[in-house]
Amino acid sequence: MLGEIIAAIVIGIIAGYLGRLLLPGKDPLGFLGTVAVGIAGALVGWVLFTYLLGIGDKDKFDLGGVIGAIIGTMLILLVVRAIRPGSDSHDRRPAARS
Repeated sequence: MLGEIIAAIVIGIIAGYLGRLLLPGKDPLGFLGTVAVGIAGALVGWVLFTYLLGIGDKDKFDLGGVIGAIIGTMLILLVVRAIRPGSDSHDRRPAARS
């Protein structure tokens, strides 16, 4: 049980940072926010790939699961950016000149 929790945190760190690296933008999340988004992304990616697409192993988390976690993290970041006011996706206008 403890090993699974530690593995989820490590995968959250990896998926969170790689997801943010591959999808750059203003995301003031910090370390804990990045880990939380990474863990949530790992869950989304696991469900998406394992159950909806039929790719992956239901019994264990493998390298394909890490890729799914990164993609899931990127999906969550897109949703957060769409919902959060003042994020990158909402303000695409150039700054007004004085």
